[in-house]
Amino acid sequence: MLLDVLLPRRCAACSVPGSPLCPDCRDSLIRLAPPLCDRCGSPSTWPVRRCVECAGRRIAFASARAAVLYDAPARRVVHAWKEHGQRRLASEAAALVAESLARPQVAAVAFVPADADRALWRGYRPAEALATELGRLWELPVLTLLRRTRSVRRRQRELGLADRRRNVAGSFGPARASPPRVCLVDDVYTSGATATAAASALRRGGARRVEVVTFARAVR
Repeated sequence: MLLDVLLPRRCAACSVPGSPLCPDCRDSLIRLAPPLCDRCGSPSTWPVRRCVECAGRRIAFASARAAVLYDAPARRVVHAWKEHGQRRLASEAAALVAESLARPQVAAVAFVPADADRALWRGYRPAEALATELGRLWELPVLTLLRRTRSVRRRQRELGLADRRRNVAGSFGPARASPPRVCLVDDVYTSGATATAAASALRRGGARRVEVVTFARAVR
């Protein structure tokens, strides 16, 4: 393709020419494996129903799982994917998720809708792209079940945990009636604030069980 001649593909993590994510960097991403918190998916010393991170919180989703640890290499991948328009990384991320996580027992895949201003600036919606690729791999319909009711005041990564929750509270609403069981897809799980706000909106739309799936997960 002419685009590949003008802009040769480079690995998002190490910049070596070739593929969007070279085999060495792909293998270096740390997979998240049991034991995990049953609710939020945080790595733990032994299996627990709720860990310190999610105990005492009102969480609208039934479970959250991610493929890889959100460490420095994964951050470079996500940054290239989200901020530098390397759209091919959506299929790489989806393949890693499908390899790492079992296909959810749900009726449909939904996604966290992008903030309108950010989507316009990027020209791209990463969570929607990841959901589309996962729907193809899992042979599940991908539905637009959520809408943004307002733009967030500040980027989540700039805020502490309590401020993250306040920042996204009420920022999503149901776009249409939801199936009873839904998989909600986003690119990164950091504090769970966005996942909870989006899952709450899905439940208002009729979902009874929401399972969150992300490419990467931050671990405290």
